[in-house]
Amino acid sequence: LEEAVEQLGIRVRREKGNFRGGICIRNEEEFLMLNRVHPPEVHLAILAEAMRSMDVDTVYLKPLVRQALEDAWARQDVVEIQTEDED
Repeated sequence: LEEAVEQLGIRVRREKGNFRGGICIRNEEEFLMLNRVHPPEVHLAILAEAMRSMDVDTVYLKPLVRQALEDAWARQDVVEIQTEDED
Protein backbone atom coordinates (compact mmCIF):
# COMPACT_ATOMS: atom_id res chain seq x y z
CA LEU A 1 0.00 0.00 0.00
CA GLU A 2 2.87 2.34 0.76
CA GLU A 3 4.28 1.85 -2.74
CA ALA A 4 0.84 2.38 -4.26
CA VAL A 5 0.45 5.68 -2.39
CA GLU A 6 3.83 6.82 -3.71
CA GLN A 7 2.87 5.77 -7.25
CA LEU A 8 -0.18 8.00 -6.82
CA GLY A 9 2.17 10.94 -6.24
CA ILE A 10 2.06 11.18 -2.44
CA ARG A 11 5.36 10.89 -0.57
CA VAL A 12 5.27 8.69 2.54
CA ARG A 13 7.23 9.79 5.60
CA ARG A 14 7.85 7.83 8.79
CA GLU A 15 8.55 9.95 11.85
CA LYS A 16 8.36 9.61 15.62
CA GLY A 17 6.10 11.91 17.56
CA ASN A 18 2.79 12.50 19.24
CA PHE A 19 0.50 12.15 16.23
CA ARG A 20 -1.82 9.59 14.66
CA GLY A 21 -0.73 9.96 11.05
CA GLY A 22 -2.42 10.55 7.73
CA ILE A 23 -2.36 13.00 4.84
CA CYS A 24 -0.63 16.30 5.59
CA ILE A 25 0.11 19.44 3.60
CA ARG A 26 3.15 21.56 4.35
CA ASN A 27 4.44 24.35 2.14
CA GLU A 28 1.96 23.25 -0.53
CA GLU A 29 3.47 19.72 -0.56
CA GLU A 30 1.11 16.85 0.18
CA PHE A 31 2.50 13.78 1.95
CA LEU A 32 1.37 10.92 4.16
CA MET A 33 2.80 10.64 7.67
CA LEU A 34 3.18 7.34 9.50
CA ASN A 35 4.21 7.30 13.14
CA ARG A 36 7.18 4.97 13.63
CA VAL A 37 6.03 3.95 17.11
CA HIS A 38 2.72 2.54 15.88
CA PRO A 39 2.42 -1.13 14.89
CA PRO A 40 2.08 -2.25 11.25
CA GLU A 41 -1.68 -2.78 11.52
CA VAL A 42 -2.11 0.91 12.39
CA HIS A 43 0.06 1.88 9.41
CA LEU A 44 -2.14 -0.27 7.19
CA ALA A 45 -5.32 1.34 8.52
CA ILE A 46 -3.90 4.84 7.95
CA LEU A 47 -2.77 3.95 4.43
CA ALA A 48 -6.18 2.43 3.63
CA GLU A 49 -7.97 5.47 5.02
CA ALA A 50 -5.82 7.84 2.95
CA MET A 51 -6.29 5.77 -0.21
CA ARG A 52 -10.08 6.00 0.09
CA SER A 53 -9.96 9.43 -1.59
CA MET A 54 -7.33 8.49 -4.22
CA ASP A 55 -7.80 7.05 -7.70
CA VAL A 56 -6.49 3.57 -6.85
CA ASP A 57 -7.67 2.24 -10.20
CA THR A 58 -4.62 3.88 -11.80
CA VAL A 59 -2.14 1.64 -9.91
CA TYR A 60 -1.77 -2.11 -9.85
CA LEU A 61 -2.79 -3.82 -6.62
CA LYS A 62 -2.86 -7.57 -6.25
CA PRO A 63 -6.50 -8.75 -6.32
CA LEU A 64 -6.34 -9.92 -2.69
CA VAL A 65 -4.93 -6.55 -1.57
CA ARG A 66 -7.54 -4.63 -3.55
CA GLN A 67 -10.31 -6.77 -2.03
CA ALA A 68 -8.98 -6.24 1.52
CA LEU A 69 -8.82 -2.50 0.86
CA GLU A 70 -12.39 -2.41 -0.43
CA ASP A 71 -13.57 -4.52 2.53
CA ALA A 72 -11.91 -2.09 4.97
CA TRP A 73 -13.62 0.84 3.23
CA ALA A 74 -16.98 -0.93 3.36
CA ARG A 75 -16.59 -1.57 7.10
CA GLN A 76 -15.23 1.96 7.56
CA ASP A 77 -12.47 0.57 9.75
CA VAL A 78 -11.04 3.16 12.08
CA VAL A 79 -8.11 2.54 14.36
CA GLU A 80 -8.17 4.45 17.62
CA ILE A 81 -4.72 5.45 18.81
CA GLN A 82 -4.05 6.97 22.18
CA THR A 83 -1.38 9.65 22.10
CA GLU A 84 0.89 10.60 24.98
CA ASP A 85 -1.14 13.79 25.62
CA GLU A 86 -4.25 11.70 26.31
CA ASP A 87 -2.62 9.62 29.08
